[in-house]
Amino acid sequence: MRRNLAARIGVWSAHHRKTAILGWLLFVVLAAGIGGASGMVEMTDTENGAGDSARAEQILSDAGLSHRAGELVMVSAAEPDGWRTAARELTAAIDKTGEVTGLADPVPSEDRKDALITFEMKGDPDTAADRVQPVLDAVAGVEEKRPDVTVHQFGDASAGKWLGDLLSDDFKKAEFTAIPLALGILVVAFGAVVAALLPVGLALTACLAAFGLLSLASHQLHLSQTTYSVMFLMGFAVGVDYCLFYLRRERDERAAGRDAETALRIAAATSGRAVLVSGLTVMVAMAGMFLSGLMLFKGFALATIIVVLIAMLGSVTVLPALLSWLGDRIEAGKVPLLNRRGKRGSKQSGRIAGRLLRPVLRSPKFFAAASVAVLLALAVPAIGMKTESLGLEKQFGSDSALSVAYRHISETFPGGSAPAQVVVEADDITAPGVRKALAGFDHVTVHRAQNVAEIEVPLPGGKDGLAELRDERLPAAFDSTGARAYVTGEVAGSVDFNDQLRRGIAPVFLFITAVTFLLMLFCFRSYVIAVTSILLNLLSVAAAYGVMTAVFQHGWGAGLIGSEGVGAVESWMPLFVLVVLFGLSMDYHVFVVSRIREAHGRGLSTRAAIDEGIRRTAGAVTGAAVIMVAVFSVFATLSMQDMQQMGVGLAVAVLLDATIVRMVLLPSVMALLGERNWRTPRGLGRLPSLDHSEPEPEPAGVAAPVGPGVRG
Repeated sequence: MRRNLAARIGVWSAHHRKTAILGWLLFVVLAAGIGGASGMVEMTDTENGAGDSARAEQILSDAGLSHRAGELVMVSAAEPDGWRTAARELTAAIDKTGEVTGLADPVPSEDRKDALITFEMKGDPDTAADRVQPVLDAVAGVEEKRPDVTVHQFGDASAGKWLGDLLSDDFKKAEFTAIPLALGILVVAFGAVVAALLPVGLALTACLAAFGLLSLASHQLHLSQTTYSVMFLMGFAVGVDYCLFYLRRERDERAAGRDAETALRIAAATSGRAVLVSGLTVMVAMAGMFLSGLMLFKGFALATIIVVLIAMLGSVTVLPALLSWLGDRIEAGKVPLLNRRGKRGSKQSGRIAGRLLRPVLRSPKFFAAASVAVLLALAVPAIGMKTESLGLEKQFGSDSALSVAYRHISETFPGGSAPAQVVVEADDITAPGVRKALAGFDHVTVHRAQNVAEIEVPLPGGKDGLAELRDERLPAAFDSTGARAYVTGEVAGSVDFNDQLRRGIAPVFLFITAVTFLLMLFCFRSYVIAVTSILLNLLSVAAAYGVMTAVFQHGWGAGLIGSEGVGAVESWMPLFVLVVLFGLSMDYHVFVVSRIREAHGRGLSTRAAIDEGIRRTAGAVTGAAVIMVAVFSVFATLSMQDMQQMGVGLAVAVLLDATIVRMVLLPSVMALLGERNWRTPRGLGRLPSLDHSEPEPEPAGVAAPVGPGVRG
């Protein structure tokens, strides 16, 4: 019998297990070592932006006029002018650090109970967070000696310092929580410690190698700080799942009485092929993010493609070698009660799935309508979804010191904490018309040598104030001068980023739906399955959007995960969840529908094939889904709002996809369609069907060698 690619790789790996294992370890060490030595290059504000705000940043960058990191310190007293002594001490202490420039005199509030001190950090703004600690200490020292006043600090450097520390702590928390959690789930699934350690070890080494390669790649495509968290989230979940599919099939074949050689070959030919198809599908779907027009998503795409590729290759190359070497020692470290469950796990899961399927297949119309109704009900809040680039003050929670400082400064000095920065470019910045226009603004800095001017404009009206500035005030001032004015800043950057996302989501959506359709058409030679696959995915995505909107925009149940409603969903989250779910859902979909197709090809009716296919895949799909939901849920407990939203969105999407969609909606819809499921478009009848049929046993002479302790 002719072996497929996955089977050939698996047999080669088992025959050359020392080469496969040592080669994998050498690759991981080299990738991690070289990548770690090279360091990661982070994207700049210019690279992360879009529209007019990115253009403004680019003009400043080209002119060598990059922004300094600005800082605000507000000192408040109970009585008018009661802050003056403390303000003098603050100014002196801040200046004494030698790290600041442009230290301005305190500006009093309208009621004179508060004063705002502004300054900038010296040097490169990208490294200001690394140098701001002496300033933070100076401010804290004065505040400690002056209990009669309240001091709040907010700025680029202080927020960056807070963010860097928080990301580091959160990433450690994710690692130290997700790994033991996944290990515990696998111990329950297999009933043996070694069998549980194997997927976790391979997933971690895949992530380690991917970290190194991504660091190298960041020298060409600059990345955001969150990219590594996204990589670990995806890589660990996918890496464990791919190994789980493979290992579970090999264990099931051994439990069914197959000898070790045949069990390993069947696992390679079936689950190994499913891993290849699923991995390639995820990578192609992730490539859709390159069409977003935003560097943030290009980084996400690159990170997920790298880590999924490495996890996929590790699962089909080094895993067969390890299984061949370990043999039945894979059962070492048995947990008495759990081990019995592990051996019966697949059959038990199949029986449970069979009981759940009986009413679904008896009344497919009712269950199809009910499951669609549940998903649509969950999706309803998404109708009012609002998106924005959440500022640092919203990322950390309303009770954090940074958020409190931002809120108090914004309320006391409207627009002061997030002013607009207008960048004016002209052929001659000193021309009379341009000078007259600039004279109509306060806080103007003219750079004559570069023919560029900077104007700081408070935005007390937020987005409304930005629209008025862009649409009315700037055109009235500069349209007749020949100068070009662009607005940047926190509010402008958020608006422009959202606008680019809205423009970019259409090509990304069209790309991933086309890829899903073509993949399903190629795999199953059925346009009906291809169309239903897309519709089922869209229902899962819509339901996940609805839950995210309800929890994080409206705050419904947010306290249960230690979060809160912030009035909006992070702007990049909907597109990210859409792409990731379309990719990951293929893990289950190809695996399940292939088994159904295989059973139908043996002559079973469609309903009987649905029953057998879902029962036979229930254990693997359930285990994979539990792992993914558990890992994603860990991110829902982290400190930053966007990590929480990502964790909840993906956990909910996978949970719904693996339960309501795969166990209820998919079988009921396929039962209603009957033989129409298998309609092949004219001209595509010769396409191969990538099912998961079991290969016939081969003579023992060509079987793979196995390790010690093998039965039979």
